[in-house]
Amino acid sequence: MTATTPADLWPEVRPEAARRLLLAAVEAFAERGYHATTTRDIATAAGMSPAALYVHYPSKAALLSEISSTGHQQTLALVEAAAAAEGGPVRRMRRLVEDFTAWHARAHTIGRIVQYELHALPPEDYAAVVELRRRIEETVRTLISEGQASGAFDVPDVRTAARAVLSLGIDVVRWYHERTAEPPEELGRRYADLVLRMLGAPAGA
Repeated sequence: MTATTPADLWPEVRPEAARRLLLAAVEAFAERGYHATTTRDIATAAGMSPAALYVHYPSKAALLSEISSTGHQQTLALVEAAAAAEGGPVRRMRRLVEDFTAWHARAHTIGRIVQYELHALPPEDYAAVVELRRRIEETVRTLISEGQASGAFDVPDVRTAARAVLSLGIDVVRWYHERTAEPPEELGRRYADLVLRMLGAPAGA
């Protein structure tokens, strides 16, 4: 699965000014953090006046909510697609880890916001994102349980294993940079090998 870059996000958002504000917010939040970013910072980066921002979004928080929701929806979709693909648990877990890792590598700017600014969300939006995160973890946990039942995996605790699988991919956003790391797809393959070993899959699986 092809991972997402910031420029690929929100192609359906219109007018174009609203989309420019989202893209500017991604860069500003990633560089300064949510709390240190002002609406003026975002509007200026989008080539607009601060007042123009409020024509499209009621607040800075609304921009953060849109970014976070989009990132979580995309990762949920790729996790569910991998878990529902053809093949046994090992094959599907390999695809899941490859896609999940590659997304966080290629979209590392968005990923930092999605993961590290979670608690800045308004309560209602935070609750919606927490539900998306629960569904992601549940999908991974179900796949591990299936592999455990079939003998493909051997783990002492399924919940802990699922969280470890996800944590590996998520942590990529903390350190990944295109100029100092391997391509996202290659990183995904290496992480998949590590995860399958961690889950006790047969050598060479």
